[in-house]
Amino acid sequence: MPVIDIHSHYWRYPEHFQEDFQIQARRARAGVEVDLTVNFDHYCATAPADIRTVVFGGKAKLSGLWVNDSDIATYVSRSPERLIGFLSLDPTQPNWQQELHQGHCELGLRGIKLMPMYAGFRPDDERLDELWRYASAHRLPVLLHTGTTFISQAPLEFTYPRLLDKVATKFPELRMILAHLGHPFEGECVAVIRKHQHVYADVSALHYRPWQLYNSLMLVQEYGVWHKLLFGTDYPFTTVNDSLAGLRNLNTQLQGTRLPRLSVDALESMIQRDSLSLLGLV
Repeated sequence: MPVIDIHSHYWRYPEHFQEDFQIQARRARAGVEVDLTVNFDHYCATAPADIRTVVFGGKAKLSGLWVNDSDIATYVSRSPERLIGFLSLDPTQPNWQQELHQGHCELGLRGIKLMPMYAGFRPDDERLDELWRYASAHRLPVLLHTGTTFISQAPLEFTYPRLLDKVATKFPELRMILAHLGHPFEGECVAVIRKHQHVYADVSALHYRPWQLYNSLMLVQEYGVWHKLLFGTDYPFTTVNDSLAGLRNLNTQLQGTRLPRLSVDALESMIQRDSLSLLGLV
């Protein structure tokens, strides 16, 4: 079973970013200067040979990020056997309905990426029921940013995983992925994915905070929701190989202690999970 990276980005840096976003992005990883350049050859060179990857850009006028969906479709066309493209929406902006139809029907993109905090909207706002209804009817999985950010103007009140509980209750057949395990609100994220059959979380961009990730996955283990986790990276913030190594080395920090260990079998099952089948993308 090939490893599936459910969370990667494509953009042209710095073209797709306003200057303010570029400056604030320096806070993305403590003590590390992140190169936001996306290079497909570099991605492949730092991943298993049979990797399959979901890729999207992002649209968030408030935060200064905008990648047209046509750019994603062009990127996917480089390696359609490996790449699966998602469209992006910013529902605070006019014409998002038109962009939804165009991305899905004309460009052939197969899922939706939303950035509620970055764009400044509540995902449980009833005015978005049209979006959720369309995604559910057309079996388009929706991946949402949940959790923290380095962008000052992005409101934390829109990022809580609990906001997706209402959406999942109203649209029970909708496939959703809560990005980054909702960190640092992992407890909320676990509560949401535990109670909804088709709601999952990814573990992207977490391995470089190993103590926090250990505690987060111990919550997952104690609540019995390993099967609701999907592997992802958040490339270019990190790579596939670094993410895999970080996950597999989490228990090593416990040497010399009596702390409980994460299940190696459960962790490997997550890494090898057929996420595409779960999300209806095969």
